[in-house]
Amino acid sequence: MSRNFYILAASLGFFALLSAGMSLIPSRFQPGLPANGQLWRTVFLVLLLCALVSALIGVMSHLFEQVDRRSEQARIASRRRHRRPPE
Repeated sequence: MSRNFYILAASLGFFALLSAGMSLIPSRFQPGLPANGQLWRTVFLVLLLCALVSALIGVMSHLFEQVDRRSEQARIASRRRHRRPPE
């Protein structure tokens, strides 16, 4: 599950960098596209914020999956210790 958020964060980050690059290109090289550099910078900031939030969700999801897995392993180990007959 967390891998999907990492992929989303990477793609949003790529498009954020692409829009940041578009703000540096002169308007005569952008026929039919918004020529206002401020608009490209705003899109960059929004995409970057979304990428960072997606990465944070991915990291937190991965941590919770790891906690669940380790607690399950500890529960199984505890059950095995209690099942052994006394010697």
